Amino acid sequence: MNDRSPRTSTEVHRLLDEAFAGIDPTPEAQDLKEEIRDNLLSRVAELEVAGATPAEAARRAVDELGDVRELVAAASGEADVHADATGQAPATRGTRPGASAAELAERNRVRPKPAFVVRTVVLGIVAAAALVTLVLGLTPLLPLATGALIAIAAVLGLAIGVITGDALHQETTTNYPLPTGRAVLFGAATGLLVAGLGFAAVVAVRLDLVWLVLAAVLVVVAIAVLSALGATQTNRHKPWVLTLHRDAARAGNRFEEDPAAAARFGIYSAVIWLTAFVLVPVLGFTVGWWWAPLPVVGAFIAMMLVLARMLFGHDASRTSR
Repeated sequence: MNDRSPRTSTEVHRLLDEAFAGIDPTPEAQDLKEEIRDNLLSRVAELEVAGATPAEAARRAVDELGDVRELVAAASGEADVHADATGQAPATRGTRPGASAAELAERNRVRPKPAFVVRTVVLGIVAAAALVTLVLGLTPLLPLATGALIAIAAVLGLAIGVITGDALHQETTTNYPLPTGRAVLFGAATGLLVAGLGFAAVVAVRLDLVWLVLAAVLVVVAIAVLSALGATQTNRHKPWVLTLHRDAARAGNRFEEDPAAAARFGIYSAVIWLTAFVLVPVLGFTVGWWWAPLPVVGAFIAMMLVLARMLFGHDASRTSR
């Protein structure tokens, strides 16, 4: 089902044709143009959902591309895509031919919004203060009521969750912003995970250990949501970044190249952590609660090993070529 309005598509096509005016219609340039067109239509749809009009969304999406000639130069490996009267390509005027990734990133740099920076700093201070207070409150150095400790754990989770969601919703030099709904879910799941771990610490020190089951449920739910979000995440790279990745001709992030691997990692992570939190009360009630943290530590180590194996493990299909 296509929810793009004819007006939106027409505006994108018109602006893209203007951007490519004067560029030789080589096969590489045409392929790049079609790739950019698909990305632009997706980006325009996101901007329209955020409240922009079709014309505003199309114009902003095209402006985010930067100089199209630079993209064509990077795609074709040539610096002289279109020379002017001086004999120098506008795409590379003032820079060396074959601009590096660092140079392209600098030209396409997106500065953080001041309000976002202020929010992040303030919430970071709140999160740090909550963490320190929670840790001290669990010791005789700063005895606090159990209810206060649970509230502090909730504040810690809320601050971390808001920081996470807010950061993912910001546009960066290389990535488009995550849609609001997914950013909120990422932030909520992260906050729930942090709050659940904080609640588990309070339970271990102050409450009956039967409450540990609730903490485990909170953590497992958060991990399951994060795994689902990660497994279904689509590409957010801007066109110029995609072009650099394609031209690099080297191994990239396996999760981007193989979505199935990302899905498997999410499932493995959920199983590992679910098993760990089942083992926590089992060890606590059988051999002693001093041994209860071991499954959590083991789960973290196992998850890191699985991640390393899936990202950097031996790939027989590549070595056999």
